Amino acid sequence: MPPPGVCMSIMRERHKKEGVGSLANPEKHSNQDFQQLTQYCLARGVRYIDEMFPPDHNSIGDGLLSPDNMGRVVWLRPAKMIQNPDFILDGLSRFDFGQGMVGDCWFLASIGALTFQKDILEQVVPLKQSFKEDYCGIFHFRFWRFGKWVDVVIDDKLPTVDGRLIFVHSTTPNEFWPALLEKAYAKVCGSYADMNLGTPAEAMMDFTGGVHITFKLTDAPPNLWDLLFRAVQSKSLMGCNTPQGETSANTVAPNGLVRGHAYTVTGVKQVMSQGRPVNLIRLFNPWGRGEWKGGWSDKSSMWQTVSPDDRKMCLSVKEDGEFWMTMEDFCRHFTDVTICCMCPDFLDGSSKGLWTHSLHDGRWVAGTTAGGCMNFPDCFWTNPQYRVKIEGLDRDCSETQGDNNMLVSLMQKPDKRNRRLVKSLHIGINIFEVPAQFKGQRGKFPAVFFNNNVPVAQTKNYLNARTVVVFSRLKPGEYLIVPSAFNPNETASFILSILSKVETHIHENSNDQDIVEIPKPMPTHNRADMDNKQTLFRQYSDQFEEVDAEQLQRILHETLLQGYAKKTQGFSLESCRSMVALMDTSITGKLNSSEFLHLWRKVTVYKDIFLRSDVNRSGMLSLSQLRNAIMAAGVRLSDGLLNLIALRYGGSSGNISLESFISLVLRVDRMAKIFRQLNEGGAISLRDNEWMYITMYA
Repeated sequence: MPPPGVCMSIMRERHKKEGVGSLANPEKHSNQDFQQLTQYCLARGVRYIDEMFPPDHNSIGDGLLSPDNMGRVVWLRPAKMIQNPDFILDGLSRFDFGQGMVGDCWFLASIGALTFQKDILEQVVPLKQSFKEDYCGIFHFRFWRFGKWVDVVIDDKLPTVDGRLIFVHSTTPNEFWPALLEKAYAKVCGSYADMNLGTPAEAMMDFTGGVHITFKLTDAPPNLWDLLFRAVQSKSLMGCNTPQGETSANTVAPNGLVRGHAYTVTGVKQVMSQGRPVNLIRLFNPWGRGEWKGGWSDKSSMWQTVSPDDRKMCLSVKEDGEFWMTMEDFCRHFTDVTICCMCPDFLDGSSKGLWTHSLHDGRWVAGTTAGGCMNFPDCFWTNPQYRVKIEGLDRDCSETQGDNNMLVSLMQKPDKRNRRLVKSLHIGINIFEVPAQFKGQRGKFPAVFFNNNVPVAQTKNYLNARTVVVFSRLKPGEYLIVPSAFNPNETASFILSILSKVETHIHENSNDQDIVEIPKPMPTHNRADMDNKQTLFRQYSDQFEEVDAEQLQRILHETLLQGYAKKTQGFSLESCRSMVALMDTSITGKLNSSEFLHLWRKVTVYKDIFLRSDVNRSGMLSLSQLRNAIMAAGVRLSDGLLNLIALRYGGSSGNISLESFISLVLRVDRMAKIFRQLNEGGAISLRDNEWMYITMYA
């Protein structure tokens, strides 16, 4: 039985700190260990079959094949298709494969780019795999998936019809690395059908774990050619897209380009033609056929105007899907170009000064930390906030640094296993400079800060994209980075990536403290009030003047909830047992008079806070009201704990009942005291904080 969800989350964080998820120690996808599975199969003389991605119609997915074709699919190992299959034959090349029936040109265009970068390719495709030595029908590949490297194990059964591969196929029939790589990626996406439609940026990120920048060619920077030229030199992966046609089908235009299609950028070259320089860009169609028919195409007369050396170097008259065109035609006939690399040196043309990289996991939760964009001033401040302190550049970097010195990337993480079921939000980034009067601020910056300050850098628009990027120049000082979705109350997880050539110090702003007590309202005390509480206790207590959980439940229902019963389901017995356990300092399983009075003072105060916070008198607190109510109860929480509270105590509507609020605040109050004492005694540690999270969620 797997560990509970929060425990699993904490275990993942520990593993991350211990290096699990790095390229050297990738996380095992579906908890499958390639070495152990290989040894198991070899020892028993069996061929591996992947139970997590079985060779059946579920792995193909819905809507990709017609029912007739689906019924004809047979999953075969390569040795059943052809004699003497090879994993890799004469190296890996962009000409090794052609697209099949899946609309994954975006993925195959990225593979085409990957074949140019041997170091990166070997990260993704472990080369020491074959159909000969120690063969048992098992292969593995590595991908960077949302902040961590994962090792993906598959069997080598591939879907065929009439003995022929129906998805990606090799131009050399006995070479199978492209088909197996596609199958591994289909596994992480959920199925082959889940690979239908995408952008090269997505796959290139998953191949590198780097950063990417997409340039819209209708608004291309004037130095785009220089950027592309430098990107080629800096071992980047590059891809591009043509505009969509009148239908979603990949129709071929009269100029030879496929509409709504992804291409690989495979090279750039400046040649002299008729005494003037011409900037050319080389592109590859992952279909392995179908080429540009305009100027500088394979059969263009323009090639007769260049030197014999340039013609010999560049021109290859073959129907292989690769062709040249001018930079002007490229910008005219394509919509965008994406450059993906390990570090963005190509942006300023300098390798001096090291880029530092930090990665931060975050989450927007409806009602607590999903504040929407700045169009919603009352709740924008509730979004996660990241505080950045930027020091000055060192001399080597400052001499060569371009206009921009910081790249901030926001990637939303999926909440579904199947890629096609993921609903992306419109997301964006705002960066604010912190003025002097706010530099001493601890915790989240309030709404008044954002009402009086404008961003110094931001995404131009909120985009429905997996990743958005801001590239800007920030002078030394303190800044606040706020990632957000366009609309408030949209729940999603994200990764914030920050790269800088300047020395930076970054932390999540809400995590300055996990639990901080603030002055809370206290009930008035007088003799009559004390006598009434004593009378109440004696009325319900047993012969030993103690109250157990069942008696406490009766007291709460008959007195605290009097006149309020129609709006609440009442306190469960389990909640009452929890209250007794929290207040039972004598460890008897019951509450004596002083313990009961202590508890009763608290629950009456918390009821009063609840009623004052429930402004619409619904008998429930929304999650936005919950934040204010918890603070009024005397506790300030980090976003992480607030999000856990929303999950643990919120109903299906996300609202909090009176009894849940009282149970929650009692637990938080006791924990705050315990951890303050541990902290004062020097006993608190990471493991203690983890225990606190588990206790909050239990």
